[in-house]
Amino acid sequence: MTKAQPRASLNTFVLPAMSIDHGIYEQQGERPLFLDAKPGMTVCVRCEYLTGETPRQDWWMGSVLHCGGGARDPSMHNLFQIADVDSGVICWVNADLVTHIVPKEPGQ
Repeated sequence: MTKAQPRASLNTFVLPAMSIDHGIYEQQGERPLFLDAKPGMTVCVRCEYLTGETPRQDWWMGSVLHCGGGARDPSMHNLFQIADVDSGVICWVNADLVTHIVPKEPGQ
């Protein structure tokens, strides 16, 4: 007869995987629009509010100061540092919130 081995009690916690869809952005074919944004450009940014905040506006305009690259490919921007053209407030913005690039006037 063999002696039964005591089993170790394992507590396993499984966290559900969550994916957040940040919405639709205007595309040119299969290439996301925000990949064409560069420092000095004026862009339109979609507002994203936290749960419980009251929406004050749908979008705002800002001037791109810095484009941050991703870890895998630094040429792919995933964060922008943008200065609000109305208030001058500088903030970091997720790249997928950039919806439009405002074209420059001819001759500039």
